[in-house]
Amino acid sequence: MGWGRLKNGELLRKAEENAFQVFVTSDQNLRYQQSMTNRRIALVILSTNFWPALKGSVASLETTLASLEPGQFVELEVN
Repeated sequence: MGWGRLKNGELLRKAEENAFQVFVTSDQNLRYQQSMTNRRIALVILSTNFWPALKGSVASLETTLASLEPGQFVELEVN
């Protein structure tokens, strides 16, 4: 996709333009850096990006994804 150099606001905008519904990240500061007001995309902030922990939390992530609305953000604690 060639989005590797985009910064947070640009990245969210590009994702919205390409019909993404959810942006999943482990960037803990993103919610303070970007306003989700009037966004067409939802934001999920994971507590870690450590794959063994994430792998065990797939069901929780799926449940979270199913309930999101545009402009909403959720922090998901992954153990």
